[in-house]
Amino acid sequence: MRALAAFLRDAPPSCGTVRLIGVDGHAGSGKSTFTGKLATALGGAPVLHLDDVASHEGLFDWEGRLLREVVEPLRRGATARYAPYDWRARRFRAARALPPAPVILVEGVGAGRRALRPYLAHLLWMDLPCEESWARGRSRDGEAQREFWSGWVGAERRHFAEDPSRPFADLLVRQSPEGYAVLPGPAGTVGPDLFVTHGDGPSAMC
Repeated sequence: MRALAAFLRDAPPSCGTVRLIGVDGHAGSGKSTFTGKLATALGGAPVLHLDDVASHEGLFDWEGRLLREVVEPLRRGATARYAPYDWRARRFRAARALPPAPVILVEGVGAGRRALRPYLAHLLWMDLPCEESWARGRSRDGEAQREFWSGWVGAERRHFAEDPSRPFADLLVRQSPEGYAVLPGPAGTVGPDLFVTHGDGPSAMC
C-alpha cells in the first residue's frame, strides 16, 4: 500500500494542483474499505464518497453537480463545497468543505465515468465480478435494503453499459486473503474515441 501511495503522489496534478484519484468498481466490490486504507497510506488524504453526491432520484445523474461544486473549484485552486446526501432522511445535508490537497480520492460507482476521466491523475478499478460484488453488498446491507438493491442492480448495469470505466483503468485492484494485488489495467489499449468491445467492458467480469 505504501508503494501504491508513493506512485500516486508522484503523478502530475490533474485538477489544478490536485491529483484526483478515482476508485471505481461494482457496488459491494470493497471500494470504501480499500480507499480508507489507501487514504491512510497517503497520510490522511481526503476522500470524496460518491454516495454523498448521488441520491435516490439521481443514482447516476450527478455528474453536473460534481463538476460544478467539486471539480471546477479545485481546478481553480479554490475550496470545493458540496452537500452530502442523507440516504435515510432522503435529503441533502449542510454543505461540506473540500479544500485542495496534494491527493484527493474519489470513491464510488462511476468514479471513472467519461465526464470525470479528464480530471483524474489515475483510475483504479476494484476487479471483482459484478454478481459476486452485488452478493456481498446485499449481505452487508441486509433485508432492510432489499428493495433498494433490486432497483440498483438494473441502474448499475445500464450505467456501465453506456459509460464503462474498467477499460480505462490504469490499475486493477484484486483483494486476496493476504491483502491486495495491484495489477496493470487496460488503459491505453482503448482510446476515448475507439469502440469498446463487449469483451473489453465491465460486462466481461459479470
